[in-house]
Amino acid sequence: MQILNMKDLIPTQLTQAAQILTDSFAPIAWPTLPAAMAEIEKRLVPENTLLAAVEDGIVLGWGGILAPDYHGNVIELHPLCVRADKRRQGIARAVVTALEDEARARGALVIWLGADDERPGGETSLANLDLFDDLPKRLAEFNSGTHQTAFYLKLGYRIIGVMPEADGVGKPDIYMGKRL
Repeated sequence: MQILNMKDLIPTQLTQAAQILTDSFAPIAWPTLPAAMAEIEKRLVPENTLLAAVEDGIVLGWGGILAPDYHGNVIELHPLCVRADKRRQGIARAVVTALEDEARARGALVIWLGADDERPGGETSLANLDLFDDLPKRLAEFNSGTHQTAFYLKLGYRIIGVMPEADGVGKPDIYMGKRL
C-alpha cells in the first residue's frame, strides 16, 4: 500500500475516492457521487493536502488536512474515509499518520477534527442529552459506543470540546484534537 497525494491521482482513482466518501457518509453528507466529487474538487487546492491509500492502482481510503488556522498553529483533519471492505486493516491509521506528518511539516502544533454524532438514535453517550446540564460530568463519563471517536482516541486524540445541538436536537459535534 502506498500513501499518495490525491493531486497526482488519475480521474478513475478520484472517482473511486468519491465513491468511498459517498459510501461512508450517505445519506447524511455527500449522498451522491456528484456531491462527493464536488467535495473532492473543492478540497483539491494548494492550501489543503489530500492523501489516498492506494494498492494496485485502487483507492482504499483517503483523508485530508485543510488550510491552517491560528497563524498556522492549528490544522483541521477533514474528511477521513475507508472502503467498507477494507476497514480495520490499518488503512485509516496510515492515512492519519501521514496527514499528521504533513501537518508537522507545515509547522502546526495541533491537529483537530469534528466528529458529528448525528445518526438516528445517536452513537455516543453524548447523544440525546441536554449537554448544557453538567457537561463536565458527561465528558468524564464519555462512552464512544459505535462512533468514530473510539478510533481517534486510540490514536491519541482527546475530546477538546463539544457543540451541543450542532446537527439538531440531541446531535452534538464532538471536537477532538491532538498535540503534534
